[in-house]
Amino acid sequence: MAELSTIARPYAKAAFDYAIEKNAVESWAQMLSFAAQVSENETMKPLLSGALASSQLADLFIKVCGEQINEQGQNLIKVMAENGRLEVLPAVYELFHEFSNEWAKEVEATVVSATELSAEQQQQISASLEKRLTRKVKLNCSVDASLVAGVIITAGDLVIDGSVSGKLNRLSDKLQS
Repeated sequence: MAELSTIARPYAKAAFDYAIEKNAVESWAQMLSFAAQVSENETMKPLLSGALASSQLADLFIKVCGEQINEQGQNLIKVMAENGRLEVLPAVYELFHEFSNEWAKEVEATVVSATELSAEQQQQISASLEKRLTRKVKLNCSVDASLVAGVIITAGDLVIDGSVSGKLNRLSDKLQS
C-alpha cells in the first residue's frame, strides 16, 4: 500500500490543488470517488493491467464514467492512462479525501488591533488568511490601544505584525545595530 500511495500522491495533490484553485473540492471528490469505483469494477480491472493501448483505455474509461467526470477530470484520466496508473485511482481518491479533510479544518487566528475592526475589515483579514493558510479561519479580535495603529495577527506559528509600534521597534533595533 505504501507503494500505491507513493504513486498516487502526485496525482492526488495535483487534483486537490486544482480543486482548491477552482473552488471545486466537493465536485472533484465526487468525480474521483466515481472513477475509483469504476477502476475497481471486475470488468475494468483486467483492462487496467495493459490489455489496451493507453489512449484506447482512457477513451473506454471516460465513456464508462460518462457525465460523472468533467473535462478536467477526463484530462486526469488521460494522463493517468498514459502513465499506466489508472489502477491507483482508489489510492488517489483516498489521498484526495485526506487532503480535503486536512484543508477543511479551521484554524483560529488572533487579531489584535489598535482600534475596533469593522465587519468588512474582519472579512478581508479572514479571506486573506484563508487564502494564505488554505484553511478556514475563525478570527478572535481584540483591541490594544498601545499598538498606536495597525494590527498583529497570530495564527498557529504565523505572526504578522503590521502595527505601528512593531514597526517602530524594528526601526529602533536597526538603528541600534
